[in-house]
This record gives sequence, structure tokens and C-alpha cells, in this order.
Amino acid sequence: MDQGPGRPQCALISGAGIAGPALAHWLTRYGWETVVVERAASVRPGGQNIDVRGAGREVTRRMGLEQAIRDATTGEVGTRFVTSDGGAIAEFPAGTSQSGGTTAEVEILREDLANLLVEQTRDRTEYVFDDHIVALSDEGGHVRVALASGAERDVDVVVAADGLHSATRGLVFGPTATISPLGLQMAWLTIDRTDTDDQWWRWYNAPGGRVVTLRPDNAGTTRAALSFRDAPEGAELLPRDQQRQLLEDVFAGAGWQTERVLAGVRDAPDFYLEAVAQVHVPQWSRGRVALLGDAASAPSPVSGMGTSLALVGAYVLAGELASHVHHVDAFRAYERVMRPYVEQAQKLPPGVPWIAHPRTGAGIAAMRTALRLASSRVVQRAGDLYSPPADRIELPDYAHLET
Repeated sequence: MDQGPGRPQCALISGAGIAGPALAHWLTRYGWETVVVERAASVRPGGQNIDVRGAGREVTRRMGLEQAIRDATTGEVGTRFVTSDGGAIAEFPAGTSQSGGTTAEVEILREDLANLLVEQTRDRTEYVFDDHIVALSDEGGHVRVALASGAERDVDVVVAADGLHSATRGLVFGPTATISPLGLQMAWLTIDRTDTDDQWWRWYNAPGGRVVTLRPDNAGTTRAALSFRDAPEGAELLPRDQQRQLLEDVFAGAGWQTERVLAGVRDAPDFYLEAVAQVHVPQWSRGRVALLGDAASAPSPVSGMGTSLALVGAYVLAGELASHVHHVDAFRAYERVMRPYVEQAQKLPPGVPWIAHPRTGAGIAAMRTALRLASSRVVQRAGDLYSPPADRIELPDYAHLET
């Protein structure tokens, strides 16, 4: 697109989750025009607790959102592993650092963070809901974008921030992206809160590599998850009624509060099932189109790093676009800064996620022994049970670019 005198550059962003609105925030601060296109009719409701750790926390601080996120936290006080009768095996209080702990110092529902980001950017960003990209044509000086609604846009760059199974990525990058399953299926849903629920993230292991968890939220309900190994290939693609039946079959007789969660599966409007996976793409840009967040480098939910990668990636991509005259140079710089951070996040500890999903009673017993040891004061003084690589990036400073 010919940049006329004084004409701001325009980015069209696919996806109104975390990465997309965060990118819009930074680009508009640098004088860009932004359009966010989202397939859903609104910010997607539901979603589980997500961590805001380390470098991701620093980015929210620079955005002026840290206090708003703290005000919207779920109140989760830590992680408690339980027996079939609900008795505590081991407890791990919430992390007291910006990075450590199975429960981060700051936990927020995905939908709450997405809403915060959208509301903060709505007056400077055009949001187009209930629409999506169906074709892209790189015209050299601009990208022509065709939407399902029939509308067309000419923009300077397009950024795919539409998740693990990004349709926009497929239009430009074809089969070059590798989605690597980790051998685990997870179902998420919201259920009614009961008097038995508290502010702990409760984790229960059943034989057969099955896990049931319950987590508090700040909406008067409880967030439940079911995870299991050895799912039939393509289970996440089955019709909803077949997915529900699969969970009924897999978790039959699992014990603890499983029946309560399965009852919720039958009618929870936000229920969804997905294969836990990582995304690997050799190059995150092609022409005037770039990838961001899970579309570029999903680390999987078990990494605890997806939100941080989305926030940090948005910050770096926007800063590099504003720092360079040519988009090609900006995309290269963005990837140069982010690749090492992504590689750390995607390098899971040995045995993850299977180590937390033992198949046999003996395996569960061994896990419980290890948890009791890890929860002892001696071990906890030595370090956190879980410390993802959230701080291992030197964030560039782009403050001088703000308009």
C-alpha cells in the first residue's frame, strides 16, 4: 500500500483472544490503525484460569493493566492434591514470586483478561465480530483481505493471532506448521459452585491416566477440567454429543467428584474438548503476514506459558513494526527476540505431561509420595515446585516510539 504523506499504517489482526487485542494496544500507542476480526459473535465466554507470570507481568505493567488484573484475580490460594474422599495429600501455596508456583501469584480467567484488553483498546481499534478471513492476497505494497461477510480490506500487514488451529495461518503458510500432540486430551467447563468448594485448585488422580480438577473463580462458579491419556485420534473433532459420551465412558467409576463434573458436561454451555499440543512453524512471517501467540508457537496448556508468550510476543511485534521502515526487517527482528523465549517455554520438563497422569495404582502411590516430599518445608525452601522459564527474556524498551 502506498503510504501517503502522514497516513498511518494499518494492521488487520485475526483473533480477539489475548494476543490480538494486546497487539492492537501497542500498535495504536505507536500511531498505527488497527482492525481486529473475530470469528465469534463477541469475546469468547468461558475459559479457565490463566497465569500472568514473569515477563508477561512486566508487559501488563507497561500497559497500565497490572492493577486491573489484580482486581480481577480468581482468589486461588494454591494447589491441593486430594484422595478419592477429598483428603489432602499435599498442598502447594500460591507462588510469591512473579514466576514460581503451580498457582501463580496472579491468576485470572481467560475471558476476564480478554475483556480487559478489548475494553482498553475499543476506542482506538475497530472490532469486527462474527466474521473471519477467507482469502489473502499479498499485492506487494499491501495485503488485500477478503472476509466471509463479503467485505474486503486493504491493509499494510496482517497478523494471525487466532489460536492453535489458526485458519489464517493455513491460508498463507499451508502445511508448513506442525501441530505436535502431547498424548493428552483435556476438557474444560464451568459448573455450579457448592459448599464443598473452596479457594484451592484441587487435583485428583484416578487409575488409567485420568485427572479431575476443580478451581475457584471470581464469578461464584467453579471451573472444572478432565484430562486423560490414550484418547482416540481426532476426539476433539467429534460432534459434541459424542465427545460427552467419550468422557462418560472414560471417566466412569473414577471416584471423588467425577460424577458431579460429568453431570456438568451434559449441559455446560462453555464445555470444550481439545488435544493438548504444541505448534512449531519454521518461520513466523511470509510477505506482509505474520503469526503471533498460539498461532505461531503454542507451548500447550501444561507449560503455563501461553499467556506470557501472547503478551510478550504482542509487545515485541508491535515495537519492532514501529521501529522499522520495512515490515520484513520488523518481522525478522521480532522473531530474533522471541525465538529463544519460545524455545524455553516449549521445552517441557522430562515426563510432562505423562508424569502427572500415571496409569496404575502403583504409579499414583509413587506420585503421592513424591508430592508429600515436595510439599515439605525443606523442599519448598529450596525452590518452587513449578517454575516455568517466564523471566528468561530481556524485554526491549520501545517507550520512545509512543505517539
